[in-house]
Amino acid sequence: MRPETPSAAMLSKAGDAAKVTALDPITVEVIGSALASIVDETGEALVRASYSTNIKERRDCSTALFDREGRTLCQAEHIPIHLGSFIEFVPKIMAEKDVDSLRPGDVFIGNDAYAGGGTHLPDIVLAEPIFVDGELAAWTVNLAHHSDFADRGHAHIYQEGLRIPPIRLYRAGEVQQDVLDLVLLNCQVPRERLSDLRAQMAANRVGVRRFQDLCAKHGKAVVLAAGDELLDYAERKMRAGIAALPDGTYRFEDIFDSIDLEESLPLAVEVTIAGEEVTLAFEAPPQVRAGINMTETALLATVYYIVKSVVDPTILPNSGLSRPIHVKAPKGSVLNCAHPAAVNGRVQTCQRVSDLILGALAGAVPDKVCACTNSACTVATFSGVRQDGPEKGNLWVYLETIGGGGGARPTADGLDGIHVHATNTSNLPVEALELEYPLILTRYELVDGSAGAGKYRGGMGLRRVYRATEDCVVRLDVSRFETASWGLGGGGAGGKSSIVFGPGVAPFSLGRGTLRAGEWFAISSPGGGGYGPAEERDTEAQVRDARDGIAFAPAGGA
Repeated sequence: MRPETPSAAMLSKAGDAAKVTALDPITVEVIGSALASIVDETGEALVRASYSTNIKERRDCSTALFDREGRTLCQAEHIPIHLGSFIEFVPKIMAEKDVDSLRPGDVFIGNDAYAGGGTHLPDIVLAEPIFVDGELAAWTVNLAHHSDFADRGHAHIYQEGLRIPPIRLYRAGEVQQDVLDLVLLNCQVPRERLSDLRAQMAANRVGVRRFQDLCAKHGKAVVLAAGDELLDYAERKMRAGIAALPDGTYRFEDIFDSIDLEESLPLAVEVTIAGEEVTLAFEAPPQVRAGINMTETALLATVYYIVKSVVDPTILPNSGLSRPIHVKAPKGSVLNCAHPAAVNGRVQTCQRVSDLILGALAGAVPDKVCACTNSACTVATFSGVRQDGPEKGNLWVYLETIGGGGGARPTADGLDGIHVHATNTSNLPVEALELEYPLILTRYELVDGSAGAGKYRGGMGLRRVYRATEDCVVRLDVSRFETASWGLGGGGAGGKSSIVFGPGVAPFSLGRGTLRAGEWFAISSPGGGGYGPAEERDTEAQVRDARDGIAFAPAGGA
């Protein structure tokens, strides 16, 4: 979704479009819906074919189509932050490789945050060119979060896993076995990685076939021209939505705390609305020796998602929506880091940035903005060696992100125990966890007292209590220990995060520790802020709260 510059391919496409008479809106709408259907189907194919719990159960993956200039044509409604790993991947391939050498069946793999256009290393992207009538017409792209790089340091990116620039994994349909062997050798659970990579390949094949079928039905020139129309349509809707907002500059500040940091970090944004365009200027401290730094593409993905959701959620998710949006952040800061900053936990910061922007926009359109969500991505990663069974002696890695409270809305309570903003994954069922890993969940519940009070209450956080049945190493990525999720319009703050260690468990240092068989710890995610004065909460809602045993966090957070 970066600014577009003319290229030979673009001029060629312009020539194709010139052969097409003006498209009627119905044709454009039909093709747009077909493109959305393609990315949805490729996403379902990826989930159903995958092997790892993180993808098949938690759906930590995304799919998209790009046009032949490398612009986002359509992205499935999966994980907003994954756009950050998409928007530079295809352009990098086209800039660094000989485009004329591309052949049907070529597939590129990559994940690197600096040389690969990614945002962190577990998110591995596969991109495949789509040929129609012997010419490059589009790209099908998917991303899967490979929960593998566990028990690592996060002082810089070289500690965080295998870095892969965009390189060919397949050439004309033939796997490059040496490349695949290199990737798998650097993984802790290669069987999972191989199976998930095969699932990604299967998803790409669906994308290729469906796009080719679409071109066969409507004609390649019509589909390409409709793609251009859809990008322009998204831009027009975004401009119209921004123009409907009151002009002005709106500022908001917050404090970001993390289990990885000894001190909290001040963050701020100024959102300037001027006519049909909006500029977001961020203030942030220098990047840190911890994995919470954001690459520029991670920041852009976060901004585009939030602005779209506030301005007009119906805007098509393509590159056109970004044209009236301008983003500034200091280079080398935690919000726009430079090599070799660590980035593994960047989604923690993305979550805080999301609510930071909402806080600023609340000054312009309070009736279109929810109170602060839990603003966190509460992550627990476990790894160890199987002690018995057919997998005895093999390494295992399990990662999950835990939902929290949603912010109260101007007309409704916040949702309980959900993933918000840039994450959007699913909470893992207890049965799936206990079936596949040497862990038991002794409690899985909503956190009493974590909802921010208000006319409309905030959502409640989640508590999960893990007991290990085998020795394992644990890493936690948690935020909102020191600061609570703020309310709007007089609403109260939500409850904070907490970690409780069972008897004999040494408190984790900077989120890292060990569980012996039989030991346990509990982790609670934050609640969301309330909206409006609590004394205005109607009687029916108060009766429902009493019936459900819902308590509210004190004004300063629980």
